[in-house]
Amino acid sequence: MTTEQHFRIHHLVEEHAARRPEAIAVVDSDDQVYDYAQYQAAINKAAGLLGYQGVGPGDRVLIVAENCLVVAAFIFAASKVGAYALPVNARMTPMELNRIMEHATPRVTIYSTGISQEAAGHAAKVGATPHQTDFGDFAIVDNGSRDAAPAEAEGTAVILYTTGTTGAPKGVMLTHANLHFAAQASAHLRGMVAEDLVYGTLPLTHVFGLASVLMAASHAGASVQLEARFRPERVYRALMSGVTVFPGVPQMHALVMQYVSTQGFIRLENSQLRYVSSGAAPLDPSWKRKAESFYGLALQNGYGMTESTAGICATSNPIGTADTSVGPALPGIEIRIDNSIGSSNDSATGEILTRGQHVMKGYFRNPEETARAIDVDGWLRTGDLGSIDEQDNLHVVGRCKELIIRGGFNVYPPEVEAALNDHPDVIQSAVIGRKLDNGDEEIIAFVQCVEPDTVDTVALAAFVSERLVSYKRPSRIITTTELPAAATGKVLKHKLLGTFTQQLRDA
Repeated sequence: MTTEQHFRIHHLVEEHAARRPEAIAVVDSDDQVYDYAQYQAAINKAAGLLGYQGVGPGDRVLIVAENCLVVAAFIFAASKVGAYALPVNARMTPMELNRIMEHATPRVTIYSTGISQEAAGHAAKVGATPHQTDFGDFAIVDNGSRDAAPAEAEGTAVILYTTGTTGAPKGVMLTHANLHFAAQASAHLRGMVAEDLVYGTLPLTHVFGLASVLMAASHAGASVQLEARFRPERVYRALMSGVTVFPGVPQMHALVMQYVSTQGFIRLENSQLRYVSSGAAPLDPSWKRKAESFYGLALQNGYGMTESTAGICATSNPIGTADTSVGPALPGIEIRIDNSIGSSNDSATGEILTRGQHVMKGYFRNPEETARAIDVDGWLRTGDLGSIDEQDNLHVVGRCKELIIRGGFNVYPPEVEAALNDHPDVIQSAVIGRKLDNGDEEIIAFVQCVEPDTVDTVALAAFVSERLVSYKRPSRIITTTELPAAATGKVLKHKLLGTFTQQLRDA
């Protein structure tokens, strides 16, 4: 047994490959099935290739990817040779990739060409060398970088560049210990066992998919079904074909329910699904009831972020519970509230702080930002607003930067979004504030509908008015078929104004 001091994330797979080599480990995006012996062999081959390229301790391995065995194999292979894996989404633009490469200076870049047209496009532009293997096709290029990692990066396993960052890229350094802690906590929370089949449509380039799916399944010795990208029809097929654990985000669940309704069904039946959860975005009571009715299971909620290696809090509620909190802190994790944020009318709400083994090592090559994020006592400032109730459950109400102060009152976008989402024609919504010339803020709602042209925004505003006090009601409502979103399905609010410039002019 590997001691915690010497633990590396590739040991998770090695242990099960030694004990249960014939157990199914991965169902790949192309539906190819691999057992743990084959999984381990893929990792060994990937590590051998990295070694041949001269990759060693402290080097960075950039992985331009969509979910597939190749990506998982190279994440663990980087660990095996002492390097740091940098998985990034293949759907990034060349400019976004270049910014990350300039900051991280990776030794080599891997492109998951066999499963991703976008990765293949990026690989072709740089002349990456193609490889065909028995665990998938990919391409590799030597970037020529020989930059040493800073001393403060020691112990790092993976560096994730956060979604939607502006200015200089911020790479979150997650250590082997961070990911081991997250894997154990996630697997325990979900009651994962070797017989489970975990659905992995959450991108491995995002902390939710990396920690709560890949690492947790590897820790439990469970099988993971990887999906290159979210497609409701593929999710439904998987849920009807043996998947037992399905972590997702609210947008995913909403679109799955919408798809199933088009097939003439109102709920999921004859499925082996036993655990379903939602994270990365707030829940509202009405939507939670709909989801639980659809799945026939309790919808568990959770809260975390890249800098906290995913999970901070999570629920373990029975079905039908009205609770829409994100639950109490996970074992071994502390949380507290800094009440100095916002206006004086809501003193119970403040910035969420957390401390424990889940907190990142820091930002790669950015000690100044690290010092701003983590204080001398180890508390991580999450940038999220919330409150803690009498049962020690955390209620997340939004981002500090997204807090809208209208007429001197705090308005939390998730509360407005919940009122909008309660309307039967609404799939999901996103609410932001915009400064006015008088210093106040107006509330703008962007609403995704199946047929936006048939939705009466005046009637929708009246619908919301029955549910919200006047200062919380949207000043403008823009309807659309699609909202700008990250690969996880999380709405990118910083892109809303730019995406809907014309509609805002016409509104």
